[in-house]
Amino acid sequence: MSGKKIADPSKQAVETACPTETWPPEIPAGPLSPAALTPAVADVVSHAVTAPEYLAETAEDALRQGLRVVEAGGRPSPEKEDHRFADPAWGAPPFCYYASNFLLIEEWLNKAILHTPGVSDHHAKLTAFAARQWLDAFSPSNLPWTNPEVLRATLKENGANFLHGFENWLEDLRRALDPKAAPAPDAYVVGRDVALTAGKVVLRNELIELIQYAPLTPRTRPEPLLIVPAWIMKYYILDLSPHDSFIRYLVERGFTVFCISWRNPGPELAGASFDDYRRLGVMAALDRVSAICGARPVHALGYCIGGTLLALAAAAMARDGDHRLASLCLLAAQTDFSEPGELKIFIDEPQLDELDRVMARQGYLDSSQMAGAFSMLHARDLIWSRMVKSYLLGEKTQGNDLMAWNADATRMPCRMHSTYLRALFLHNDLAEGRFEAGGKKVDLAAITAPVFAVGTENDHVAPWRSVYKIHRFVSGDVTFLLASGGHNGGIVSEPGHRHRSYRLLHIGPGAKAPPPADYLIRARTHEGSWWPAYADWLDGHSGAPKPPPAMGKALADAPGTYVFER
Repeated sequence: MSGKKIADPSKQAVETACPTETWPPEIPAGPLSPAALTPAVADVVSHAVTAPEYLAETAEDALRQGLRVVEAGGRPSPEKEDHRFADPAWGAPPFCYYASNFLLIEEWLNKAILHTPGVSDHHAKLTAFAARQWLDAFSPSNLPWTNPEVLRATLKENGANFLHGFENWLEDLRRALDPKAAPAPDAYVVGRDVALTAGKVVLRNELIELIQYAPLTPRTRPEPLLIVPAWIMKYYILDLSPHDSFIRYLVERGFTVFCISWRNPGPELAGASFDDYRRLGVMAALDRVSAICGARPVHALGYCIGGTLLALAAAAMARDGDHRLASLCLLAAQTDFSEPGELKIFIDEPQLDELDRVMARQGYLDSSQMAGAFSMLHARDLIWSRMVKSYLLGEKTQGNDLMAWNADATRMPCRMHSTYLRALFLHNDLAEGRFEAGGKKVDLAAITAPVFAVGTENDHVAPWRSVYKIHRFVSGDVTFLLASGGHNGGIVSEPGHRHRSYRLLHIGPGAKAPPPADYLIRARTHEGSWWPAYADWLDGHSGAPKPPPAMGKALADAPGTYVFER
């Protein structure tokens, strides 16, 4: 393969990041480590039982909660994002009492745990999260005899819904036992239904394939655009079906677009470092883009962890006097991890020690292990509601391209992922100036290129208030856009997508950005997709259109080969 080789890490180097003690195979490593959860629960319980006044106060609060159910006539009042009790039948007795009591118990237990005096904030949040996961399992929406939707379907279908549900369960079991099984006839297939934008692979090394997309306009902006997607999932979330492909949209707007397709690593890449991803990913791709397009400034866009890596690479380039970047766009990408949202629950020393042992044994973090944490953050929708629809109502899930992409998961190399979680999430080294690239520390303040940052309102992976902090660190011009939707759906927000909107605010160099609450007031709201706003911004930071550059030497047709690795 072309490109620089990843140096074979010494045994000592790998052990430093991923200790090699044997982890008992009979103890599965779940998203919540017993080594972290046990002392957290013990901390809460020990402080609660030694605080009689607090126990009395919580008992009184429980009584008040019960009275609220009576006063409200049993009508449930779930949170806006809780869709479990949306069916009108939940508003009638006896189901309204089931739902109301459950929601109030959930609210009371969460409050009681979080406000236990003397408990550390991390232990309180970890225990409350675990308690919510346990309690959600017993929601009346999950039980066939207390869910009016299930009862209605059972009467209507004479119980056939349970038969269909059993068939759905068998199908899920088959796919769980054989992840490489042939896709269903109606499945989305890469290269046939998604990842269809025409292009060529113009670079391949141990970590990436670089795709150059064929122009769709007679003239293009002179500055090419390099996209650095996340490697937690496949790149083609940005190139789904033709109607909702962000890459195709940008090509149609007259940009010469390149995109990295990351390799799906196995044990052979256990020693790949975060800096290898910078060197063989961003920098190798940038060198090839420059070789193809000439000495022109390059726009760069990074998504999620790809955006974090791009910010790190941009800071290192500025430090080293490399001024090839014309602009940066960071999509749902954090550079300050002091407030990373609920993911922080899974990140402390005991949990990371256990995770390191798991990764050391296999050389990587498996996609199913990683998916467990994300599923728990949205257990109501991703676990329980899905089970109710599929197994109790017997409904066949109607897939779409985004769901197909979400199921096409990847692995994380041991060394890289350990560094990512410890140095960034746990210690916040990038924002605090301790993170190194190429053996030297980087400072985000060295970045002077204009920045277009995008956060999404309902993002539980990269909360928008955390993404917004980019304005504190870079020295250049910042435009911050807040899109409706979540971490994935808010980004895949093509023109014509219903119920989409965004807020937009420009923050000039040296200007003091408003705090998040004031941003919501000051930023103007626009209906529709945010994609045209970014393309217009790019136009304003680009030269006059010219004939497009020639395509680089092709190694394969898009979408390449790495995207098919499973």
